Amino acid sequence: MVKRQMGPHAVVLHTRAYKAGGFLGLGARRVIEVTAGDARVVGPRAAVASPAKSASSKPARAKSSLAADATAGELIRKTYALAQAQMKQRVTSDVAAVITNPPPTAPPPIETNLPHQQLATEVATVKRMVAQVVNMQRTSLATLQSPELAGLADPLVEHYQAMLSHEVAKELALKIVHDVHARLSTDELADVSLVRTALRNEIARLIPVDGCGIGQGTTPDGRPRTIALIGPTGVGKTTTVAKLAAQLKLKAKKRVALFTLDTYRIAAVDQLRTYAEIIGVPLRVADQPQDLAEQVRSVQDVDVILIDTAGRSQRDDRRLDQLSAMLQAAQPHETHLVLSSTGSRAAIQDAVTRFSRLKYDKIILTKLDEAVSLGVLLNVSSLVDKRLSFVTTGQEVPQDIEVGRADRLAALVVNAIEAGVERC
Repeated sequence: MVKRQMGPHAVVLHTRAYKAGGFLGLGARRVIEVTAGDARVVGPRAAVASPAKSASSKPARAKSSLAADATAGELIRKTYALAQAQMKQRVTSDVAAVITNPPPTAPPPIETNLPHQQLATEVATVKRMVAQVVNMQRTSLATLQSPELAGLADPLVEHYQAMLSHEVAKELALKIVHDVHARLSTDELADVSLVRTALRNEIARLIPVDGCGIGQGTTPDGRPRTIALIGPTGVGKTTTVAKLAAQLKLKAKKRVALFTLDTYRIAAVDQLRTYAEIIGVPLRVADQPQDLAEQVRSVQDVDVILIDTAGRSQRDDRRLDQLSAMLQAAQPHETHLVLSSTGSRAAIQDAVTRFSRLKYDKIILTKLDEAVSLGVLLNVSSLVDKRLSFVTTGQEVPQDIEVGRADRLAALVVNAIEAGVERC
């Protein structure tokens, strides 16, 4: 085509493909741009590509760059003008009509010599405007699909969608946004920082925490405070027991004894024995209820007894019965159900239901650093009427464990939700 139009000496200097027309990517057509010149003027390709450019090659290359700038500037300004006009017309009931019939607008004159810095600014502006239009459309579409969101301020609808993306239960997400909407005035709902603070406070109220740690005060029966950790397999009970033992021994200066009932898992006893030797606390092993009861009674010169139990599948009733018998023999003052924050809502709900027969007192949430979404924090709080005693945030012993604090956990959740809103 180039040779037909420009003669036998025509050469292709540059080609590129791009989308043109349409709105927000809809209805755009694919355009192929070819920049060509006369070989007798431009010179051989090797000469154009060589570091020492001939004087005759400069006009052709400048012309190519100018054409690219003109096309880019035209596309950017058209998109910017359409996005700006769209922002003035609020999307309410018919999202499809807004997408397919954008308001007519005449693009401003095209400047063919935009400096690089101005071009970058234009592109950034277009991205922001398009993102705002898309957010408005998503918010309106969500309101249409979920009548229970009708009347809520746009920021709350966006936070609701972000919470769902973090696997927060729908009914819980609805409760949060409606409670925040009821607490704030219209002017306050327009303030991003106030909305964020209100969300954090509302989420904090939904996370009951213990906040006291363990090993504090005396026990009613005068025995060493005995604490057992139970939970499904693979949630990190052994590492958590080691962290608690290290915290009590090294920071609280308590006398600690470790017990393990996990004689099923290969090297489980060796793992805890290694931790015990490093920390400097005694370790005892028991595999029968009577043996456990006798060993616990023999350890009366310590402040705290920590018991690591074998992981149990919540669907294995026989093993849960065995674990129940061991707990009755040890008579712990506190039993903490350990759950992993990497588990799905369905798996956590099943574990909570099955282990409820063991009458646990508190919850420990592990592997917070590995969680794909932090909605599990809220889901666990809504499923379990128990206080959160600890969360673990890594594999390092003893530092990667924290006492449960509602404000700290709520801030983590809100930060994750805010990131989800920004990605929308």
